[in-house]
Amino acid sequence: MAVVITGIAELTTNDAELGKLRDAAVVLDGDRVAWVGAAADAPAADERVDVEGRAVLPGWVDSHTHLVFAGDRTAEFGARMSGQPYAAGGIAVTVDATRAASDEQLAAGLRKHVDEAVSQGTTYIETKTGYGLTVADELRSATLAGRYADEVTFLGAHLVPPGTDADEYVDLVCGPMLDAVAPHVTWADVFCETGAFDEDQSRAVLTAAGKKGLGLRVHGNQLGPGPGVRLAVEMDAASVDHCTYLTPADVAALADSDTVATLLPACDLSTRQPLPEVRALLDAGVTVALASNCNPGSSYTSSMAFCVTTAVLQMRMTVEEAVRAATLGGAQALRRDDIGVLRPGSRADVHVLNAPSTTHLAYRPGVPLTWAVWRAGARQR
Repeated sequence: MAVVITGIAELTTNDAELGKLRDAAVVLDGDRVAWVGAAADAPAADERVDVEGRAVLPGWVDSHTHLVFAGDRTAEFGARMSGQPYAAGGIAVTVDATRAASDEQLAAGLRKHVDEAVSQGTTYIETKTGYGLTVADELRSATLAGRYADEVTFLGAHLVPPGTDADEYVDLVCGPMLDAVAPHVTWADVFCETGAFDEDQSRAVLTAAGKKGLGLRVHGNQLGPGPGVRLAVEMDAASVDHCTYLTPADVAALADSDTVATLLPACDLSTRQPLPEVRALLDAGVTVALASNCNPGSSYTSSMAFCVTTAVLQMRMTVEEAVRAATLGGAQALRRDDIGVLRPGSRADVHVLNAPSTTHLAYRPGVPLTWAVWRAGARQR
């Protein structure tokens, strides 16, 4: 069934030829966009939805989440707000709770968080394993994630389980764990950071995953300067995520590559890290994405609008830059060209704001502005 969305005051297409349109309309046919243009020229459709002067943009593309988990880390968050520093080792608390949870409990949590994200305009979601850290639990996480997320990433190299030899654990990740999980995922990731995996261990994980045909991603440069960005570029990773601490050499390497710098500002606020120097990245021509990093320890939010607002008000991105990073940037971090954009042939992922322009995302911080959402052509709210 074809649906024409009309009465659009401002249409953000993220398409170089279409640009930003005023008094526009969009036609959805099944799960694809069929037509985009001036409202006066809109073709007939089976259903007409008049958004009465509201702004329309592509749905948020959240390219970095950790939604397969159980348990709660409120106490850790409270301690951090009292002055204790963030440490990667807190992941082990969630690992214990996740291993102890039933499939039904994990699935319920996944559904809840995906539904929460969609209700706020997120229409495409990547999520990771990484709270199982055994062959059986990582396989379970991957298969459950595949039921609810659009793309799944293997993150067996999230943390070395306490009491385990690091090199032996890397051998497990690169061997039996990867063999079990690979048929159920698209990507592999590694936490290349002090307290997690060093450069050689991270390279081994990425090399093994690449041989399995998986796309590569990297957690890098979150807690301090390190090899994560350089390794991601060397391995042609689609994205290096966090990028909180960057050197000029890191920025130059990203600018000369196809690797997207995915920034996670909600995580930086929650862990009281400095916000990334995004202007240096943008001025160098680096492709930037924004993502929520929704997880129970360091960034327990599914609100992409909050990330956009933070990027504008505190990181000095323009509204247009931040919206693009949270839509098209996320698509590029997943190496997709049919999401994060509204043009004929793209996936019918549409976000309608209860405001006349996207500027209101930063102009009215904290105000819920999602008015309607279509995900793959199906209206969600």
